[in-house]
Parts: sequence; structure tokens; C-alpha cells
Amino acid sequence: MSDILFHYERVSPTSWAYFSSFLMLALFFKFNRVFSIRNVDLFLLIALAPGLLLVQYSYDADGISENALEIQQLGFQWLFAVGILFLIRLLIDPAMTRRPLLDPNINASGLTFLASSILFFLMANVVTGRVAPNDAAHALPAAELKAKAQQAEEDDSSTDTFDTEGPGYWLIYLLPRVSTQTVIVQSEDAPPETTAEKEQRQQRIGEITTRVVAISSHVLIVVGLVLIGLWHFDNLIAGIACATIYLLLPYTARWCGDPKHCLPAALLVWSIVMYRRPMVAGLLIGLASGTNYYPFFLLSLWCSFYWERGIKRFLAGFFIAIGVLIITMAFTAGSPDLFLAQLMQMFGIRWPRLAHLQGIWRFWDPAYRIPILIAFIALSISFAAWPGRKNLGVLISCTAALMVGVQFWHAHGGGMYVAWYLPFLLLTIYRPNLDDRIAATMVSESWWEQRRRARLAPSR
Repeated sequence: MSDILFHYERVSPTSWAYFSSFLMLALFFKFNRVFSIRNVDLFLLIALAPGLLLVQYSYDADGISENALEIQQLGFQWLFAVGILFLIRLLIDPAMTRRPLLDPNINASGLTFLASSILFFLMANVVTGRVAPNDAAHALPAAELKAKAQQAEEDDSSTDTFDTEGPGYWLIYLLPRVSTQTVIVQSEDAPPETTAEKEQRQQRIGEITTRVVAISSHVLIVVGLVLIGLWHFDNLIAGIACATIYLLLPYTARWCGDPKHCLPAALLVWSIVMYRRPMVAGLLIGLASGTNYYPFFLLSLWCSFYWERGIKRFLAGFFIAIGVLIITMAFTAGSPDLFLAQLMQMFGIRWPRLAHLQGIWRFWDPAYRIPILIAFIALSISFAAWPGRKNLGVLISCTAALMVGVQFWHAHGGGMYVAWYLPFLLLTIYRPNLDDRIAATMVSESWWEQRRRARLAPSR
């Protein structure tokens, strides 16, 4: 960026947290309605920053010293408390039927320019920034992952990656790498590579893959938020406002280069964009579930929404996506035992961990994870019957509530994966009354239902 903008230097995370918080208040705080729920939501969003900064500071200090561990514990406790407030806010949202139109303090053109500028700077930092080893871990070539797994199997060592990665589908991050490999691949006339050159080339491929996935995911999230405002809220400014707040928050600036944060969020956001097409929405939910497993808990909510119309198409799309992922995994596993282990990891088939946990459970008694997990599963199942009449607003807020609930029992840094629920939280804040947006009226009949209706109709 210094080659484009003279003497450009990145803003420190703490400075950006202060600046972005005041900018959000200037743009979105309703000074003529100080006690509105919109202002409370704005302060809750700003309250995320202290916890994230505390955790980041402890990580920068390597988390070894006692002082760093105390700071990390305080940060996760802060995020836990803010998550509880978010969960309460989202669960009571379906009862908020009066939703006055509160536009931002700047027009749509100004918001669009601001959001575009911030997106450019954030993505430029992704391109020019250093890729951390953890960010690029999933960008290894499939052959290398397969070779490492086979070597571990030959050495009788554990191939279980639950301890480091958690449940999910480890190959999902390889999909966008096809377009980058052809740019860097060695030509046939080039001299043979040395081992060091080959490792360097593979590292470059991994870094480019990470950047491509991260940039594509954030662009999809921003475009998806704007389209939801335009198509489903009939309010373009609301969509642009959601996208602007998403880009302004310090969380996005700090973790915009980690695909594990933004890729599942992009898939979930576009499932809302395409909610009128149940099969496409099912495909996206299936891919998101394969990415990090936790969207599996959305099935009862989404099936209940499509119960009146579209349930078969939604489930068909979901199982098609899961089937494709399983078939792909079978071809890349290399052995039946490794395939079975990866299949169990994909579906999270394992007893809840009670040792070597990260996040808040590094400091609390892990035994308390069990009742929290049971309560979360009960909440997920309850959405099949509550609220009784599911509309688009309920679908958005309850999806956000479940993704917030995941943070409470997540064993690998719960509370840090804000992107999984942040877009839905913003949509909940800015959505209008959507009581009429139900599947029975917004989802069209399938072609076989139309044929059946035409066949049963009496001929003239």
C-alpha cells in the first residue's frame, strides 16, 4: 500500500477500535431518539472490541506469562458476557413487531463510498500482509495432506485432527485454489526444482489460496448484505448500512485474513440471499455445515421455515451438498481408516472434549461445557416448534442466535468467531417488519407440484 499511497501505514488495532467506534456513533446513532433499541444495539456492537483486543494482546504476548494469561481470561470473559447479551437480544427480537424506519445519518451515496473505501483498504491489507501459518494451514495441496496422513498412518501415530482443528471438512478450503495454481505452476521447459524451491512454491500457493478465499468471502458477505437489503427488505440503505458496520468493526479488520472465520459466514449469508430458492439455500447450508460442522444445528430451524412449502427441495439441496463432500473426501482419503476418521470429524462424531481446551474453557472447569451443550441442543430443537409462524425475520434472528450459542461451548476459542453470526445480527438490527415474508407466499411451487396441479385440474 505504501507504493500506492505515500507513506501509508497501517493503523494499530487499538487506534482503529477507538476511531471506528466514534465513526459508527456519528453515522448510525439516533440523536433524536436516544433511548431507542437501535442505539442499544450499536453500543453492544462496540462492546465487542475490548474483549477482542484483550485476547489479541495476550496472543501477541504468546500467552506464556501469567500476566498474558490473566489478560486472555479477562478478554474471553468479556466476550462471553457480550455473547449472552446478544443471545437475549436475538431471542426476543421476534416479539418486536414495531420496527420504525431509522435511516443512518448519511445518505446512501456517502455510505456506499465509505464502505467501498474501507473494503479496498481491508482487502489490500490481506494482499500485502503476512500470512500467518495458522491462516494458511488449510491451503496445503491435497496430495501433501494425503501424504502426511498416510505417513502418520504408517508411523502408527494419530490421524485425529479434532485436537487442533475441531469438527469440520478439511478439504473445503482447497476449492478456490484451482484458479491460483495455474498462475504459479512450473513450466515444462523450466529446470528441475530443488527441494527448497518446491517448498517455497508450495508455500506461495498456500498463501495465495488463503488470500483468495478471504477476499472472495468478504466480498460475498458485503454484496450479500446489500442484496438482502435491496431484494428482501425493500430498503437499499439498510443493506448498505449493514455492510458498512460489518466493515467498520475492529473484528473484521483484525481477522479478515482467516478463512475459518469468513468462509462459513459467506455461505450462510448467501443462503439468506437465496432463501426463495429452497434447493440453492439447502446447498449453501450443506456446504457451510461441511466447512465447520456447527451449521448442522440450523437444520431444525430452516426445515420448520420451509415446512409449508419447499421442505423437500431444501433437504434435497442439503443432502446433495453433503453427498458431494463425502464423495470428494472418499477419493482423497487414501485409505478406509483415514476416510472413516475424516467422516467422523466432518459430522463431529466424538464425545465432548474435557481436556486441552482453548478459549474461555482453558480457564473454567470443562465439566460445565456439558450442560451448556445440552441447553444449546435443546434450543436448536425448540426452533422446530417456536416461534409458531416462521417468517424471514425469525429465520435471520434465530440463525444468529444459534451461531452465538455455538460460541459458549466451542472448544477452540469460542467467542472469537464473530463472523459466524455478525452479518445476521446486523440484519436483525436493521430489518423491517417481515411478518408477511413466509415460505408459503415467498417460495414458488416446484415444477413437479405445478405439473401435479395441472394434471389434477379439470379439463375444460
